[in-house]
Amino acid sequence: MLSSTLEAALNEQLGAELYSSHLYLGMSAYCESVNLPGAASWFRLQADEEREHGMKLFDYLVERSGRVALGPIAAPPAGFDSLLDAFQQALQHEREVTASIDRLYELAVAEGDHASQVFLQWFVQEQVEEEKQALDVVETLGKVGDSPVSLFMLDHELGSRRAGAD
Repeated sequence: MLSSTLEAALNEQLGAELYSSHLYLGMSAYCESVNLPGAASWFRLQADEEREHGMKLFDYLVERSGRVALGPIAAPPAGFDSLLDAFQQALQHEREVTASIDRLYELAVAEGDHASQVFLQWFVQEQVEEEKQALDVVETLGKVGDSPVSLFMLDHELGSRRAGAD
C-alpha cells in the first residue's frame, strides 16, 4: 500500500506526463503549420509515448490500491520561433521531468518503499534516453543552421521514427 505522500507525488507525476503529451502534441501542430511533416510525426510519436508513461503511473497507482486523481492539464505554448526552438524547449522540458522523477525516486527511498523504487527505475532510465534524443536533435539543428536542404533532410530523417523503435 502506498503512503498518502507517495500517492500524491505519483499523481502529480501522472499529471506531468500527461502535460508532456500535450506539449509534444502542440509541437507537432507547430511543425505541421510550417510544413515539417517529419518533425510533426516525431513529436506526435513522442506525445503518444508520454501518454503511455502517464498510463504506467496510472496503472501502478491502481495496482498499489492507490487513488488516481486526475487534475487539469495546462495549455502548452501555442507557437515556436523555429524547429530548433521547439527542440530546445523539448530538451529543457525533459530535464525538468528528469528532476521530477529523481525527486519521486528519492521520496520512495526515504519512505522505504522498495516496490516503488523498482517501478521508478524504469522512469529513471527512460529519462536518460529522452534527454539524449532531444539533445541529439538540438545539436544537429545547431550544425544545420539555416540550410533549407539540410533542414529538409533532417525533417525526412525525423519522419522515419517509428513507434516503439526508440
